[in-house]
Amino acid sequence: MTRISDCFAALAQGNNCALIPFITAGDPDLQTTAQALEILDRQGADLIELGVPYSDPLADGPVIQAAATRALQRGTTLDQVLEMLGGVIPKLRSPIILFTYYNPILNRGIDKFLQQIAAIGVSGLVVPDLPLEEADNLLKPAAVLGIDVILLIAPTSSPERIKAIANSSQGFIYLVSVTGVTGMRSQMGTRVSDLLIEIRKVTDKPIGVGFGVSQPEQAQKIREWGADGVIVGSAFVNRLAEGSPDEGLQSIGEFCQSLKQAIATP
Repeated sequence: MTRISDCFAALAQGNNCALIPFITAGDPDLQTTAQALEILDRQGADLIELGVPYSDPLADGPVIQAAATRALQRGTTLDQVLEMLGGVIPKLRSPIILFTYYNPILNRGIDKFLQQIAAIGVSGLVVPDLPLEEADNLLKPAAVLGIDVILLIAPTSSPERIKAIANSSQGFIYLVSVTGVTGMRSQMGTRVSDLLIEIRKVTDKPIGVGFGVSQPEQAQKIREWGADGVIVGSAFVNRLAEGSPDEGLQSIGEFCQSLKQAIATP
């Protein structure tokens, strides 16, 4: 059992749904990122996804792209992000999942990258542009180090593809709620509830739903449809970027509480 599996198992015992906030490392700066991780951890997050800023973020919508651009303009590097995490992770209850693209991992070397993130206590990886056909190159060495590589299922995935991804994904399955990039949307994709049923037919692994979740009412609906976790990104990134860093931190703390209350067991 990994930390992520343990987290979902503990939540399932109480019939609870995981809240998984996402923020971008280095926006507005790494000191604020560290504070944000601690606040989210205290205010109801069960796991936390941290985006590593990247110059060509294909899966990210305008809010997260803008945050990554600001972080890169400030000179934020992968090594700085990992150094910051090394100091913060020991203070956190919530497992940390790194969201990063495949190219930085390949550039560093898969084994070296995995050893570095394992040493500081990172629990999981989401690599949105990792092709399923190449996933074993990352999945196998990550499993040896106790790191879960979480794979994504899209609304357009065929039944055969869903089964293959579900079989390979570690920790949980990341169900993309809408076709396209991340971002805040007023309405959820209607196919989510049907996809949850389809995925349940082929696996008993936990399923987290993300992309486009921006309101407590949407989070509640996803929980009602049967998801094991709700992933919220752009809405947190947006709030953290508004006003001063202190105002942003207060805003994400309050928003995190409201989301956790929305998905709480009645």
